[in-house]
Amino acid sequence: MKKYVTLGEVCTKGSSSIAQKDIEQNNGSYGIYGASGYIKDVDFYHQDKPYIAVVKDGAGIGRTMLLPEKTSIIGTMQYLIPNDDVCVEYLYYAVTYMNLAKYFSGATIPHIYFKDYQKEKLPLLTIEEQRKIADNLRKIDRLIELCSGILQKLDVLVKSRFVEMFGGITERRKLEEYADLITKGASPKWQGIDYAEEGTLFVTSENVREGYLDFTKKKYLPNDINKILPRSVLKRNDILINIVNASIGRVAVYDSDELANINQAVALVRLKPNVLNTSFLLTFLNSDEALRAYDFMKVGGDKANLSLKNISDLLIPVADLELQEQFAAFVEQTDKSKFIAINIKKIIRRVRLNDQF
Repeated sequence: MKKYVTLGEVCTKGSSSIAQKDIEQNNGSYGIYGASGYIKDVDFYHQDKPYIAVVKDGAGIGRTMLLPEKTSIIGTMQYLIPNDDVCVEYLYYAVTYMNLAKYFSGATIPHIYFKDYQKEKLPLLTIEEQRKIADNLRKIDRLIELCSGILQKLDVLVKSRFVEMFGGITERRKLEEYADLITKGASPKWQGIDYAEEGTLFVTSENVREGYLDFTKKKYLPNDINKILPRSVLKRNDILINIVNASIGRVAVYDSDELANINQAVALVRLKPNVLNTSFLLTFLNSDEALRAYDFMKVGGDKANLSLKNISDLLIPVADLELQEQFAAFVEQTDKSKFIAINIKKIIRRVRLNDQF
């Protein structure tokens, strides 16, 4: 029988007081990391051994990273330092499995606290067993990276075809001219609503990837949310655009009939009938041209965002609808390959940790 221990028994926490603005003029050879990953190299480090970093404040709370020796993190993150009887890689995978985001509190800026999540349990095995599990999971992660690489190459193929067919178009119209509805959702905490085991699928910026929706981790809200926020109830073929923080500009199509709503970090665009092909618009909104437009329009520095007016004002190429349909047929063929890669990736992710913890 496996022996279980709490997270607080096998690691200690550490804090950082470094703000990203404090290191703008600091350069060196030691990496420093934030919620979105590597930031830059500086002339100091806080940890001389590999460790785990957890996002404790703001967007992405609970996200876990395994970071190398002689590096540091900024203040929105927290160090987890393993004790001598636990392998750092094993602990990293165990903490990832725990889904620490469920401990969040705070309506405006969410937080998680070690005092709350340290009670999470994990199997305490011998160091040799821990290393074996970590090695197996590392190999699985490489398979996930391979699938991600395939998806990236298919996306490049679609973008190249888009430029070939529509790159010479100069006439533009605002997105609002093609839309029946442009809106966004809200935080359920602001509405006094907690997550539920079932009900309305809650789509957040973490679900919206570049060109597809990732529901590896699903969240649900009671169906009451749809009475409170009826405008942001999703319909099939709605365009979803991330409008907050590091994921600004990621765009996907909601291609399901499952009852769903969105949070405040996601904008919803519902097109008028027969004015734009969805595949055409999706590809443009994920294009380099659109990304440059997002960069120009976003405001807020470290907590950048786009307004609904920004989304409404996006300039869309005016292309013949029949030509758009030809492009959509090409996208459909590549989507078949993407579908296979995405589902393999989902299956691998699903079994990645469940069989170990």
